[in-house]
Order: sequence, then structure tokens, then C-alpha cells
Amino acid sequence: MKFCRGRLFDHVHLVVANLESSRRFYGAAIGSLGLPIQIVDGPGFFYADELFVVQGAEGRSKVHVAFQAADRDCVARFYRAALEAGGIDNGAPGERKYHPGYYAAYVLDPDGNNVEAVFHGPVERSADAVILTPIGQPHGGGDE
Repeated sequence: MKFCRGRLFDHVHLVVANLESSRRFYGAAIGSLGLPIQIVDGPGFFYADELFVVQGAEGRSKVHVAFQAADRDCVARFYRAALEAGGIDNGAPGERKYHPGYYAAYVLDPDGNNVEAVFHGPVERSADAVILTPIGQPHGGGDE
């Protein structure tokens, strides 16, 4: 059995009430995993790999999750499908100013979470996915 990971999420963005206590919590939690991930601090935020945490105000979505999209058409399909399934528009497909080629769409899910599909422009991936094969298990099957 094998498991493929790293194909769905692009990044996760959390809005927290107390940035310093969250920094302490996530620093300890991520540090305990033994991964070579640096936590970078900025004014009103910190990030570690694909996790971005910002201090925010009441009424703002607490969770933002971004899905990877293969191209601009995929972003548009995501946006239409999410709206048809009850999502609320939070930003039609289009270029964003995060970096050149950043093309995304945003919807609010039924609970008010901000969900994004993003295409970063043409890139060469080092791998389609991370393949995890439990030791002692036969290769094949799984959730490819």
C-alpha cells in the first residue's frame, strides 16, 4: 500500500487572537517534529513553510485554505463549482499581486471559511507527489 501526499494544499492561513501565544505554540509543535522548517516572523504575522499565521479581528474568517490548481482553467472550474455548491464569492478568478503569475479565486464555504484555488504560473515541480510506502508493505494500491 502506498499513499500520495502533497497534491491538494498549497498553503493554510490562520487568523489568531494572540499572535505571541500562537507563535509559541506553533514554534513548539513544529519544532517537535524535527523537520528543517524555519519560523519567520514579520509585523503582525509569522509563517513556517506553508503555514501562515496572522493576528486578526473578530468577524474575519479564522481559516483560509488554498488548494493547488494546475492552470488558470482549473482555478475557474473551482470557482464555478464552489459557487454552484453553495459557496459565496470572495474574489473572482484573476491575477493577484503576491508574485508574478499568481492567479487565484476565493470563495467562502458554508461555515464562512475562506477557500482558494491558486495557480502560481508555469513551474517545474520536483515531483508530482510525495509517495509514502509503509515499511514492510507491498508496493502498489493506495490512494494515488
